[in-house]
Amino acid sequence: MNTLRNKVQLIGNLGNAPEIITLDSGKKLAKFSIATNESYKNAQGEKVTETQWHNIVAWNKTAEIVEQYLDKGKEVAVEGKLTTRNYNDKDGNKRYVTEIVINELLLLGTK
Repeated sequence: MNTLRNKVQLIGNLGNAPEIITLDSGKKLAKFSIATNESYKNAQGEKVTETQWHNIVAWNKTAEIVEQYLDKGKEVAVEGKLTTRNYNDKDGNKRYVTEIVINELLLLGTK
């Protein structure tokens, strides 16, 4: 049950091409966002679709796979852990960012 403590699994589509960063240490970092959709019927019986955007971070070999195979609109399945970090913006305001650091990536859809 310990493996379920901080585990996220999502299937969605990339909103933009991934941002690839190579650090001074040689490690690769990939950042991208995916959209997940949920549909339901409202009180009037109309179908409503809500879209949620998720920030994704991949490191090392996974980042290399992201760089090679992913582009805007591509459907993927990701598995990882939820993380939160903070920083101060240019005006000195504290900002919080929630991201999913992935350890598994599955390419879906057509080739």
